[in-house]
Amino acid sequence: MPDLQHYRARKSERDRTDDLLRVIPRNRGSVLDIGTRDGHFARALTQYFSQVTALDLQRPNFEIPGVQTTAGDVTKLEFPANSFDCVFCSEVLEHIVDVEKACNEIIRVAKYEIIIGVPFKQDIRCGRTTCRACGKVNPPWGHVNSFDEERLSQLFSGLAIISKSFVGITKEVTNPISAFLMDFAGNPWGTYDQDESCIYCGANLIFPGKRNAWQMVCSAAAVRLNRIQSLFTTSHGNWIHLVLSKGHE
Repeated sequence: MPDLQHYRARKSERDRTDDLLRVIPRNRGSVLDIGTRDGHFARALTQYFSQVTALDLQRPNFEIPGVQTTAGDVTKLEFPANSFDCVFCSEVLEHIVDVEKACNEIIRVAKYEIIIGVPFKQDIRCGRTTCRACGKVNPPWGHVNSFDEERLSQLFSGLAIISKSFVGITKEVTNPISAFLMDFAGNPWGTYDQDESCIYCGANLIFPGKRNAWQMVCSAAAVRLNRIQSLFTTSHGNWIHLVLSKGHE
């Protein structure tokens, strides 16, 4: 499991946090923080909202003044329509299989604004892992969805985009041949330090064991192919942050 404090101390994460806090609407009363984890953003949101509700699949066990914690599933939120002036949802939608349903629920419970933060144009073939329990290939960090501006517009159709920003720069991309070779090699350089378990069997993901010569040759070839491809790849933002409005004023 990654050290969250160390992870958030990195410049890339500080920049992402700063940008999300920069775009928060002012003069609103209540906010729902979806996927709160340890309350990192919920704590910060108390500076801008008088009522902060922090939600995760299991009820968070932290206690932060001004924050009410609750358990819930973003695909079936147990709140009436327009319950919160603002809904804050960062590092969540990339993990949700039924993402359309999740977005519909977010729209339903928000009264005014929605803040969304997701990886931008992530190639989820990069950094894949192989589960040693069931043998199946997992996307990196449990990211089952990839987003660009067109897909986000479709997921939140009918809402006005009042702010859009990009954080970080990446050109990480692969191709079907490299991905196939890396899968055959057991994905030795996947994101095994993630805290997300196998999306198929629920087992903890651990680094591969000893690999044979063919697997080592295939992984080396995949890396070389990706290096060549990177020479012709255009960089883009690593994260996209949107503020969307329902227009209820």
